[in-house]
Amino acid sequence: MTDEFWMQAALAEAKLAMQQNEIPVGAVLVKDNKIVLKNHNRTKELDNPLAHAEILILQEIQKFDKYLTDYSLYVTLEPCLMCSGAIILSKISKVVFGAFDPKSGVSGSLYNVLKDTRFNHRPEVVSGVLKDECGGLLKEFFRTKRTVAAISDRHP
Repeated sequence: MTDEFWMQAALAEAKLAMQQNEIPVGAVLVKDNKIVLKNHNRTKELDNPLAHAEILILQEIQKFDKYLTDYSLYVTLEPCLMCSGAIILSKISKVVFGAFDPKSGVSGSLYNVLKDTRFNHRPEVVSGVLKDECGGLLKEFFRTKRTVAAISDRHP
């Protein structure tokens, strides 16, 4: 299976998030060419700003496996600092992401924490997989939000 194949599964999760009015970020955790877990952002649903797709997956897998050296994480958006820290601590082997996040991404945009040699673990990182599809979904979501907000402002 290719990185694009697994990213399509993460995109399906991102689309679920969008349907639930969540920021459309999806993630899948893969081991031995099988999806072990999948999730999407649930910050509104859980009323928790920490409920990013990656964190939800890592919290769930920790019930079964502490160190994830045989796992790959596919996520539609470049991980933030919180998610990157969790990735380092859980020792995931490979991280693949789609769209870059120039405002809070730290896997190449603002910083590259996953490649910082001062940490004891550095996963393989593959960036830009299906970046147009991943980024397009986010752009559509925020464009819709801005349009609705503008209409609301004009029609109290």
